[in-house]
Parts: sequence; C-alpha cells; structure tokens
Amino acid sequence: MQSHQIKSFEEYQNACQRSVSDPEGFWSDIASTFTWRKKWNTTLEWNFEEPNVKWFKGGKLNITENCLDRHLKTRGNKLALIWEPNDPKERFVRYTYRELYEKVCQFANVLKKNGVQKGDRVCIYMPMIPELAFAVLACARIGAVHSVIFAGFSAVSMSDRINDAGAKMVLTSDGLNRGAKQIPVKRVVDEALESCPSVEKVIVVERLGWAVNMVEGRDVWFHDEVKDVAKDCPAEEMDAEDMLFILYTSGSTGKPKGVVHTCGGYMVYAQYSFMNVFQYQESDVFWCTADIGWVTGHTYLLYGPLLSGATTLMFEGVPTYPDNGRFWQVCDKFGVNIFYTAPTAIRSLMGGDIDDVLSYSLDSLKVLGSVGEPINEEAWHWYHTHVGKERCPVVDTWWQTETGGIMISSLANVTPTKPAHAAFPLPGIQPILVDAEGNEITDNEVEGYLCVKFPWPGMIRTTYGDHERCRLSYFSTYKGLYFTGDGAKRDENGWYRIIGRVDDVINVSGHRFGTAEIEEAINHNEHVVESAVVGFPHDVKGQGIYAFVICKDKPEREDYLRAEIIETVVEKIGKIAKPDKIQIVSGLPKTRSGKIMRRILRKVAEGDTSNLGDTSTLLDPDVVDEIKAGAL
Repeated sequence: MQSHQIKSFEEYQNACQRSVSDPEGFWSDIASTFTWRKKWNTTLEWNFEEPNVKWFKGGKLNITENCLDRHLKTRGNKLALIWEPNDPKERFVRYTYRELYEKVCQFANVLKKNGVQKGDRVCIYMPMIPELAFAVLACARIGAVHSVIFAGFSAVSMSDRINDAGAKMVLTSDGLNRGAKQIPVKRVVDEALESCPSVEKVIVVERLGWAVNMVEGRDVWFHDEVKDVAKDCPAEEMDAEDMLFILYTSGSTGKPKGVVHTCGGYMVYAQYSFMNVFQYQESDVFWCTADIGWVTGHTYLLYGPLLSGATTLMFEGVPTYPDNGRFWQVCDKFGVNIFYTAPTAIRSLMGGDIDDVLSYSLDSLKVLGSVGEPINEEAWHWYHTHVGKERCPVVDTWWQTETGGIMISSLANVTPTKPAHAAFPLPGIQPILVDAEGNEITDNEVEGYLCVKFPWPGMIRTTYGDHERCRLSYFSTYKGLYFTGDGAKRDENGWYRIIGRVDDVINVSGHRFGTAEIEEAINHNEHVVESAVVGFPHDVKGQGIYAFVICKDKPEREDYLRAEIIETVVEKIGKIAKPDKIQIVSGLPKTRSGKIMRRILRKVAEGDTSNLGDTSTLLDPDVVDEIKAGAL
C-alpha cells in the first residue's frame, strides 16, 4: 500500500503545485491506493452555489475493509488498538488487527440481529471504552450511519440530536468513569428517550456493573446479545457518496446542525492527512487524546490511524487524575511516539507543578500535535520545551468538524514551524483570505476572513435533513467560496495564523457553542427575561462564557440565581457549556432596530472598556455605563 507520504519540503511544494494545477489527477492517484469494490467513473463534480460536491462518483467500497480487512494479511498480528482505563490500577487491553476485526464483526452482527439495516441512523452515547470504537466501525461495516454524541451532553441535547437524525437505535453503557467520578450514563439516555419516538432498541454495554433500568422489548445487554454471534460479517457495499456519519456541531443559531460526511472522500482525506501531518512510521504508537464524541476522535483516533495500519491508543480518563502526570505516565508506559492533544489540556497542566512532567522520561516522543483552537505562544513553548524536550516538532493543526480532517498545519520535520502559527495548507487545500466584501487579499502581512476556494475530499456534503442550512452557513457569505467562520492573519512568509471565530460562536476548550444555543438555555429559567452571551479570553479554556442576564424582578440573592442559571444550562446542554461569569443587568445595549451590540458586550467581558466606539446610536446609551460599572 503506497501512502503518498511527503518526505521533504521540495516534495511538499511539488505536491501543492500539482494539487492546484491538476486536482483531479492528484486526488485520483491517492484514492487509487485504497481497496475499492468498483473504481469511480468521475473523480469530482462540484459547485459551491447549491452547494453540490461529489468525489469519486460511482466508486463502490466499504471503509472498514480499508481499516481492517486489507491489513489482515500483512498486519494481522500487529497492535491496532491499545485501551488505557481511567484508573491506572485497572488493566489495560490490547487488540491486534485480527482481534479488532473480529470484535467489530461481532458488534456488527449484534446490530443486524437487533434490526439495524443499511441507511439506518444509530446514535452512540458511550464512554471511551473499546466498545465505542467497535460500535462506530460496526455501523460503518453494515452501512448504518453513526452519530456519536459526547457522553457529557445532557438528556435534552441528546434527544435533540436523536430526533434530528431520526435514529432507530441508541448504543450506550450503564455508566462511565471520569476522573474520581462515576456518572450514570443509562439514566441520561432513559430521560432523553422519553421524547424520542424513532428509537426502537437500546443496546447497553456493561462498564461499571451497575443495576440499571431496562425497558422490556426495547433495552438489551450487549454481553447477552454477543454470546452467539459469528466473528465475521460481510461488509456492505457502499457508494462513495453514501453517508458514513452525522456529527452534530453548534452553529450561530440555537439548533445543533448535523454535519454529514460520506464514505469515499472522508476515507481518502482522513488517511492522507494523518500520514502526512504526523509523518507516521510503521512501528509508531500514536495517541490522540480526544474523545470519539468529537470529530478529532473520529478522524485521528479511529479512522485515520486504522486506515494507515497504525497502532492507536484510546484513553478513558482525564489528564489530571489521579494526578497531573497522568498523560506523561501513559506516554512512558506505552512508548508513545506521536502525541496529539488540545491547548486546553496543555494550559491546565502548565498550572501544576513542573515536576509532574519532569519526573517522566518522555524519550519515546517524536512528534507533538495541538488541536481544537489556536495554541497561544506561552503554551506552545511550554509544550515544546518540557514535553518535547526541544527535539519534537509541534504541529499546530487547524481544521473543523465540517472539513473532515486537518487543513492547515506544518508537516512534522518536513515543513517549518512557527509558534502559534498553523503555517501551511496541506497539498490539495486552497485557502484564501478575503475582505468584508469577499474580495481576495493576495498580499502577505495581512488579516482577513479565511475561506477555501476549491473542494477537497473530506469536506461537508450537507447538514442532515436541511441542505439549505448548509448553504446558508458555509456557502452564502462569499459567493463561490467555502467560508470557515474564522479570521486569520498571513505573515510575510505566507504562513497562516488563525485568530478565531468571527461569528456568534464561542470556542470553549476547542468545542464550539452558538451563543443562541446558550442564550436559549438561560432564557428557560423562569426568572430570566432575556440574555446575551459572549466569549472572553480564558487562561485555560481559550474562551470562557460571559452571560449578561435581565431578570423579571431584582433577585434577592444574585448568587442563588446564578447557581440556578448554571443548573439550567447544564440540564439543557451539558456541563461543558456552563457560563463562567453571569452579570445581572437591567438592560442590554441594543440598536433602535432591536439588535444587540455584541461588540460592546465583548469589550466589557474582556475588561477593555476604554474604547467602546460610538454608543449614541443605541436605544438607551445609559445602559452601557451601568454594564461597565457592574462588570465582573
């Protein structure tokens, strides 16, 4: 299997040139290294107006044959998956490619036995246990569409996603371990399913050995179902443009949108980006710390590594349990060579004792990666110096749920790196900066809105059940371009630095939340009339959430009301979206047409009130002074 791995800066430049002059030939060559049941007739058809993008049209394949079956001859006894539990005292588990193949086939047979067919949607709400990986691949094997929901979202968030997808089945567990806590996962599922008429079956994996409520005729235990199923399962033939998965992401309006990725293009891009950015070698152990509930876990914990025949590590726990050295202890324990994590995790560990890092050798590490949000220079230097011992390149990767894989990043030891800069586009990616009117800015040392002008195989095809929303969100702002929603700077060398969101989306620890989504949750509180939410710089999370709240009556105890509001947000969305600061105000800065001037609120939240610009156009300019005076 050729991997089309780039080995030098010259090769990188040549690949970029070819990918622009002959994009179809470029991607066709890469795609031809995979196992196809039938080769495609047309490499690419596209327009960004509708939008309509089709890669490898007419090609037939199954992604799991490329993740598993094709490795069995040469890598059957190679380690495919290492699972490290939350508690270091509990035994880790290892699976070879042959064993992983059998586990996936067994899970696929359990799904079929319980009525899942090609095209059905299956929602997965599970902890980071091996069965989560088996479940995802099992869905892909039989042509069911998987939609993983991070097992920290609330029952309300889960039911929204299940109903939007029209899911027939939910896969879950009795509970989960997260640091020192144990969380009753099945109870959350039961609550969510009170309002999910499409769900016919729930399969429950045992993790904690807890007694849970099992609804007769609907709920079954995985360990009962798997007893008598075969260890092989024929892979369903899929069209390159058939749906592989739906992953929900927050937009600037309240309802989460289901980003759809398809079988052929996603496969090609996941593998190509994995091999090149991380420069994976055959004997490397790769560890992506992301939860499979996020796109990073889909592409760089599961699909990318397995498509490449890599050894991938899956971790159930958190970086700070039982102490701040947990990540580094795991790196040493398994001889991790490539380590990929989020700036949030790095910043939270920077705050601890330096001995938590220095007491581990970390001499197996060769490449470090960063994902989820732009990494600030201080965190970059700490990571490079203390974790990488100044010998490991740091690949600062920029991409999105919608892009399917890494778009802008240096390639480890191949292209130069610069602290806090994502740097270069991957070959096949054509980013541009535009001004507010959508005119391309071609100079360097400029700032603009980051767009992409040509399709790539891993890109979003639609938003599930609502194609118009896909068009409006990504393709309507600037004609003929995919708009990322991010601002970026390009330095004198043409290297990109991502500045962050330019729409009403807050990036908390690398996870996007629409301001409207959080406001909607806050407004559910009976005491609240209206709210406005903005992001502000946060030392650990990158961005924190600052809420300005108008109440019906002046609360007797503001602290009680704040606690209630937090409880409401946790119930509606999940803990990850709870506001860091809640300021009770009598009014919000609005224009005469009723639009909230978030620019002013952002300045207040950032503590930068010296230059708020012209407030004379506001309906009630005095409200700004009151908000400034009460800022937290």
